[in-house]
Amino acid sequence: MLTLSAAKLLIDYKSWADELTLASVAKLPPGEAHRQRPTLFKSIIGTLNHSLIVDLIWRAHLEGREHGFSSRREILHDDVAALASAQRSCNEWLQGWCSSQTDASLGQLARFKFISGEAGQMTRGAIVFHIVNHATYHRGWVSDLFFQVPAKPPTTDTCAYPGVLARGD
Repeated sequence: MLTLSAAKLLIDYKSWADELTLASVAKLPPGEAHRQRPTLFKSIIGTLNHSLIVDLIWRAHLEGREHGFSSRREILHDDVAALASAQRSCNEWLQGWCSSQTDASLGQLARFKFISGEAGQMTRGAIVFHIVNHATYHRGWVSDLFFQVPAKPPTTDTCAYPGVLARGD
């Protein structure tokens, strides 16, 4: 089971890594974030929008409500600054939600429906872990796309996160 301390650390790490990634995308040469590439979500902006949509879907699951999405491939924000703002807002919500949890509440089951309509259930802690892991996975995709620019991607490894070094967890 994911403890509250671990959940907070993971969410704080995700927020830091997302900020770093989006700031780096904003510094790419004009057009590179939107350039079509041979990847599932077609571009850097497409991949980052997918990551936000998935965060919003799981947020809805944690809140016990419908998410309203029929696809994980929409472009909610075509502008990098607007996308960064929306991702920041979502991460801030997640940090606040996490701060209101306990070890016991993270162990509670959340029931939901996948976009396919299939029923699912996971503990709240497992959902937090999935949100963080999913974002890390797709930031890795974005890093690969940076090399296609070519540009150096940001270093978002967990061991580079200052919060890990400061906490000593």
